[in-house]
Amino acid sequence: MRRAAKPEPGPAQQTPHSRVAYLVYRVERRLRARLDEAVRAHGVTTTEYVTLSVLRHRDGMSCAQLARWAFVTPQAMNLVVSALEKRQLVRRCKDPNHGRVLRTSLTPKGLATLEACDRSMDVIEADMLANLAPSEAEMLRRLLASCARSLEATRPRLPPF
Repeated sequence: MRRAAKPEPGPAQQTPHSRVAYLVYRVERRLRARLDEAVRAHGVTTTEYVTLSVLRHRDGMSCAQLARWAFVTPQAMNLVVSALEKRQLVRRCKDPNHGRVLRTSLTPKGLATLEACDRSMDVIEADMLANLAPSEAEMLRRLLASCARSLEATRPRLPPF
């Protein structure tokens, strides 16, 4: 006697392991572990690597602006930038239009560190995408960017106090 095939779970019946959000979480955790280890070998933390990466494309950002890009508080970013500055990976200059704002820029040493980290990241991404065709990897990039934009656009706004 043949058993009937089990129907695929519908949206309400999905297991946690089949949810897109769970799969993204799994990828993020594994990616973060690999990235933490790789950038540590170059003397920086993952948040410092993100900060250096942002500065490569957006030179002269303030700590508050960098914090938004790195998903940390402005206070935490100030500590990150201070640590990078002590190691001469970035420099800060006063904004000519806003006396209290400091603008952050990469130094040549910071750029060299960033490029070394990027080479490690290239290996990690190659491992992650090894089973995808180039067209699939590009589609994944577009789809993930679209998901990020959708979540940012639909983020619930908390009422003011």
